[in-house]
Amino acid sequence: MRRWIVSGIVGLAFVGSSAAAPAGMAELWPQWRGSERDGSAPGAPWPGDLAGLEQVWRVEALGPSYSGPIVGADRVFVTETVEGEMEGVRALDRETGRELWRARWPGKGEVPPFARANGDWIRSTPAYDGASLFVGGMQEILVSLNATTGAEQWRIDFPKKYGTPVPPFGFVSSPLVGGDALFVQAADSLIRLDKKTGEVVWRSAVIDSGMTSSGAFSSPVLATLGGKRQVVIQDRAALHGVDPESGAILWTQVLPSFRGALILTPTVVGDSIFTSAYQNGSRMFRVRATAEGFAVEPLWEYKASGYMSSPVVYQGHAYIHLANNRVTCIDLKTGEGTWTSESFGKYWSLARRGDRILALDASGELILLAADPKTMQVLDRKEVPGDDTWAHLAVSGDQVFVRDLGGVTAYRWKAAPERPVPVAP
Repeated sequence: MRRWIVSGIVGLAFVGSSAAAPAGMAELWPQWRGSERDGSAPGAPWPGDLAGLEQVWRVEALGPSYSGPIVGADRVFVTETVEGEMEGVRALDRETGRELWRARWPGKGEVPPFARANGDWIRSTPAYDGASLFVGGMQEILVSLNATTGAEQWRIDFPKKYGTPVPPFGFVSSPLVGGDALFVQAADSLIRLDKKTGEVVWRSAVIDSGMTSSGAFSSPVLATLGGKRQVVIQDRAALHGVDPESGAILWTQVLPSFRGALILTPTVVGDSIFTSAYQNGSRMFRVRATAEGFAVEPLWEYKASGYMSSPVVYQGHAYIHLANNRVTCIDLKTGEGTWTSESFGKYWSLARRGDRILALDASGELILLAADPKTMQVLDRKEVPGDDTWAHLAVSGDQVFVRDLGGVTAYRWKAAPERPVPVAP
């Protein structure tokens, strides 16, 4: 049985703009899937090949991690699991890779044996607001660090505070910064914290604990739907819209799921939401305001099933890596697939700039695609050094950052030669 609870302190004003990213950080990579949490990367257009993408530096001998790199104006943050007993973060100089500081604390996780193929490493990608870094560890402990020094500012042990079990797969969902608020899917619920103090403002959307329900795999996003700003979350059974000020649940849409395998982050397009479930296809819903509150209208279903990879969207089409290791393009207006590719690796992380898509395959390869709804166009491919690459790639300005299980590599697009200006006769 599912039960919905809202508790805690209500009445703090919500501060947020139309973007999920902290102000002034749009071209950085401060959170899960970038500043807008949708894989988009603003900046100068990418070229049509990877020949100009050159390695700038590489840092090896890092503890393994599934967390994606976080990129600030002058530094890069990477998490690591150290000897299976400690978790931590390193801050690296963005230009040179030189270590600026490191922070560590006791922490480990043990996922179920069937999910242990690549280890029990830290999973949640941190969030950065320009001053603080918020890091979730496998034991569902959230730590706030001073981003300049690495000093701990506060921490909260969610299982201890709420008497909930440590999720069987650890703390997977990534925290979301919105103004002075920090939203986390933890303790089998959605929690809003004061990001400066770690004080709980409210707790909402509480569910019963269990192997197929505990520990959200997806990550929350901020969006305006039906004219109302809300936090959109996907737990292991349903989508929800939550009022960011009060924690009130605005609407719920139950989803079919296989053992709670709702993993990718939902993608908001206008007033609609795209999501996909392992073995259960892809779906689009419209959220609209009504006299009674909000209504969720199913728009279409499509047979292709996503798994762990969240899509990118360009001009009304979603490009998504599927559970069968293929890639497909879906017309979001009609719900029809326009093409499906050959098989690739088990996981892709995706970033988009204009009509170019950069994909990082789990096998350790960067793939540049054209965002073409008519046919799959692989423009170029480039192997990256290191081990398997399960962490989400990060893109900021003319740089690309790849975290593999043993290290992190920084790349920079080489400036294209200027074309000569034709002289009139």
